[in-house]
Amino acid sequence: MSANSAPAAGRDAVFSRAMVSMLLMVVCVGLGEKLAERFLPLYLGALGAGPAIIGALNGFDNVLSALYSYPGGWISDRFGYRRALVIFTLLACCGYLVVILVPSWWAVFLGSLFFISWTAISLPAVMSLINRSVAKNRRVLGVSIHSLVRRLPMALGPVLGGALIGWLGIGHGVRVAFGAALVLALLAVALMLFFVEDAPESLRPPPPLRESLRWFSPALRTLLVADILIRFAEQLPYAFLAVWVCKNLGQSEWVFGWLTAIEMAMAMLVYLPVAWLADRGGKKPYIVTTFVFFTAFPSVLYLAGRVPEWLGRPGLVLPLLGVAFVVRGLKEFGEPTRKSLILDLAPEEAKAATFGAYYLIRDVIVGVVAFSAGWLWTLGPGWNLAVATAFGLAGTLYFAWRGQDLVPAPLR
Repeated sequence: MSANSAPAAGRDAVFSRAMVSMLLMVVCVGLGEKLAERFLPLYLGALGAGPAIIGALNGFDNVLSALYSYPGGWISDRFGYRRALVIFTLLACCGYLVVILVPSWWAVFLGSLFFISWTAISLPAVMSLINRSVAKNRRVLGVSIHSLVRRLPMALGPVLGGALIGWLGIGHGVRVAFGAALVLALLAVALMLFFVEDAPESLRPPPPLRESLRWFSPALRTLLVADILIRFAEQLPYAFLAVWVCKNLGQSEWVFGWLTAIEMAMAMLVYLPVAWLADRGGKKPYIVTTFVFFTAFPSVLYLAGRVPEWLGRPGLVLPLLGVAFVVRGLKEFGEPTRKSLILDLAPEEAKAATFGAYYLIRDVIVGVVAFSAGWLWTLGPGWNLAVATAFGLAGTLYFAWRGQDLVPAPLR
């Protein structure tokens, strides 16, 4: 019997062969992706793109994430998560090749059709794998382990990428980083092909999108509305983080890489303790807490640049940026819990499709708003960050008021 098709009682160990292989795949693809992805705004600027194009890339990412989420879930439910993950990773490889071979800003947009939303298109398949490999009363732990492992390359990648760009320059350094991403992605494909088997019962026609939307319970709709508002708070400043740190505040790309590593380290520190607690109690307090950190980050980031200016102490910029990225890392406090709640509220027979439909709705709306990020930035970074904070506050208060709790069955 394969690890994936083991009965529920045998899934309590969490680390099945399928889970371990998936986690190794996430490290390989994630490390390659993050070597260059966080520096794409600087790369676009070096190729002559202005703020509108840089902001458009982030909006493009959100729209692609939305459009890919449901097909990603549909393909996973229809053909199995192993085949789905192989297909999605090979598509990312095609995108890497475009950026490597064509040094132009339009090539970044063309290549991003294939690679920039790998996480979005693959996430329903990953969640389906976790759902089949881990017992329900350990699902938050399973999702948290995935989230924790995913942050390892997210922490290491920007540090290595920043050093590479500092050594080779932005243009050549980014293309070399994408070359490394291509090699690592091919290694991930090999892992999926040789070490993961699909459960036979997963190979069935999934429901159409309209039916998936009808299965959204009131509790899932409430979470979706709050999540949309919170993602406005995240995405409005996201494309300009490197610009704000490196250009506006005069820090190096290497420093930005280390700030990103601090963010990921904080996220990893909270994942497992929160998972242990959430599997034994309600999920709502942890989701509200993560929404609070999403809301706080834009304001803390703005103050990191302005407080030293007001006090006449420029040496405070870097420590305060460190505080800001600690807050950004803590926004992951309840993210695995939120994903686990989506799985709990989704129909058993179509977990991946419902998960994908949720992300489709969320990211289409967020993607449209994200296109305004460049315009807000031209008005001034303060406008961009203030509007982001207002959206975050609205989402946090709405979920605190209307969000429903869900208490899992006791652990055996």
